Amino acid sequence: MGKKRQQGFTLVEIAIVLVIIGLLLGGVLKGQELIVQARIRNVINDLNGISAAVYAYQDRYRALPGDERSAMVAGRWQDLSGGDGDGLVCGAYNGGSESGLSCGSAQESLLLWQHLRQAGLLTGAVDSGIPQHAAGGLLGIQAGAFGLSGHVLCASNLPAKIAAAIDAQLDDGLPHRGSIRAAEQSAPNMAAFQTLPTDTAYRDDGGQTYLLCKTL
Repeated sequence: MGKKRQQGFTLVEIAIVLVIIGLLLGGVLKGQELIVQARIRNVINDLNGISAAVYAYQDRYRALPGDERSAMVAGRWQDLSGGDGDGLVCGAYNGGSESGLSCGSAQESLLLWQHLRQAGLLTGAVDSGIPQHAAGGLLGIQAGAFGLSGHVLCASNLPAKIAAAIDAQLDDGLPHRGSIRAAEQSAPNMAAFQTLPTDTAYRDDGGQTYLLCKTL
């Protein structure tokens, strides 16, 4: 009996397989990049949309949503609570009390979303709480954060690549200065502290997330 010839791949066949694998990998990577870019655009749209809603509320009612004292007593929305009318949104962006402002019984950073939705300036049920942005974290407003004065709009749980891109497109791309500032998160939806962030660049290691705040 003669020996059987072993069948193997030719160089041409191997080259074709490698080309196909390369095309598949390229398509996957391109698809992932398109998803990231879409999330960046959507988060920016979320930030701009909420800022516009707050300004529209102020223009219409001459008061800050959440802080407006007349929201309950003026006959406009008898089923909603009002704030203290002192011109500051009391409470932290994430609904906690870590912002440094004593809120008493009215957590204005939560009432804010009820007022905006009841006014028809944001979609969703009136009592559906703090909204989420397109990357899955919270979007909230509080008085001051990261050395920024006035009211700020914060977005939590942002992957480093998305946070850096937002900062670069809307500001100077640096987390420790400008009108947009960010800090590395040590926990999901962490509190926004009042002092300046210490990081001078975004750290994109594949797992780091950021809390980003911008002037309203």
